[in-house]
Amino acid sequence: MRGGPGEAERRQRWGRLFEELDSNKDGRVDIRELRQGLARLGGGDPDRGAQQGISPEGDTDPDGGLDLEEFILYLQEREQRLLLLFHSLDRNQDGQIDVSEIQQSFRALGISISLEQAEKILHSMDRDGTMTIDWQEWRDHFLLHSLENVEDVLYFWKHSTVLDIGECLTVPDEFSEQEKLTGMWWKQLVAGAVAGAVSRTGTAPLDRLKVFMQVHASKTNRLNILGGLRSMIQEGGVHSLWRGNGINVLKIAPESAIKFMAYEQIKRAIRGQQETLHVQERFVAGSLAGATAQTIIYPMEVLKTRLTLRRTGQYKGLLDCAWQILEREGPRAFYRGYLPNVLGIIPYAGIDLAVYETLKNRWLQQYSHDSADPGILVLLACGTISSTCGQIASYPLALVRTRMQAQASIEGAPQLSMLGLLRHILSQEGVRAFTGALPPTS
Repeated sequence: MRGGPGEAERRQRWGRLFEELDSNKDGRVDIRELRQGLARLGGGDPDRGAQQGISPEGDTDPDGGLDLEEFILYLQEREQRLLLLFHSLDRNQDGQIDVSEIQQSFRALGISISLEQAEKILHSMDRDGTMTIDWQEWRDHFLLHSLENVEDVLYFWKHSTVLDIGECLTVPDEFSEQEKLTGMWWKQLVAGAVAGAVSRTGTAPLDRLKVFMQVHASKTNRLNILGGLRSMIQEGGVHSLWRGNGINVLKIAPESAIKFMAYEQIKRAIRGQQETLHVQERFVAGSLAGATAQTIIYPMEVLKTRLTLRRTGQYKGLLDCAWQILEREGPRAFYRGYLPNVLGIIPYAGIDLAVYETLKNRWLQQYSHDSADPGILVLLACGTISSTCGQIASYPLALVRTRMQAQASIEGAPQLSMLGLLRHILSQEGVRAFTGALPPTS
């Protein structure tokens, strides 16, 4: 480890930090100012860190913040704790944390990360370009963060954007053994399900418009977005725009749970217990997990399409719809369109992940030389563009799937196979049929 500065230099450094945090220049650092300082550093839990940081031993006025001497006492306590954490991660005790030690620490927690991911972590903290983290770099990076043990450090790294690889529905999140034991995994899945329910409800009119145009638009009626909305509202009123949303929300929970369990099993089969799962392997595992989930919940997809397209009074509800399909068309009807649906997972997920990674890495190379964190707005833009590209690539299969799901409920519609329906669409409607409902899809 490199030699540390003397006590006088340490106090000067802490004094400069105190002045930087004391934004209102009242001689004290309060919770609000410490929270702002944590936010500027990026990552971590500002609220938790501020609450813990503002009450060190010796603080005579907890509600009034810290004066300079109390702040220095707090930093002394923090440095002692960080030094212990540094030694815990520095497994060979050479005064530096390298890539292999980061990988070993994650593996001890039950998480395998790739060499590239470990290097991204180092890049986020390595100021001198040595691809190792010495004590000074470690101390300066984590000084104001509320890290109490090694698990806190790894959790901070895991959930920062440093390890983000373009998570989408096809590549589920990695959960450590500790998160599985404490129940954190299902809390995150529930939170994701609630967020998905809110977003699907908000975009339900566009989703119904997409399905409506996929099934009813043709060369003869020239149905467009405004015409589709007008037709749906005239037939069933404004509330009809949310038809099919109930089952669309209902299928989130079983689909997410099945996908998570399938992903865990497939992941073990691909890599075993000790090897690293790389991005490409995660894509394969995620695609297979997605296909497994789709196979099990696919009847709900068929019901969603039928309920979305239903006329006023056609069905009394979800169970009545399922019973009528079973009675009139038989059980095979619940898997109409299954093949194009599963085939569509591969181009969508592959292009989505590839475009996301390409855009994010290009941005980091050109505009972010000191940090591996591109920021939430950049990630949002990359995710939006990559998802749109994936939807465009898989749209022909999505169109065929929706037509096959709905064709039995449309009077006079031919009952065709996947290839037959593709030929029929091309011959009757032309290539433009494969782009007609793309605007509400995107």
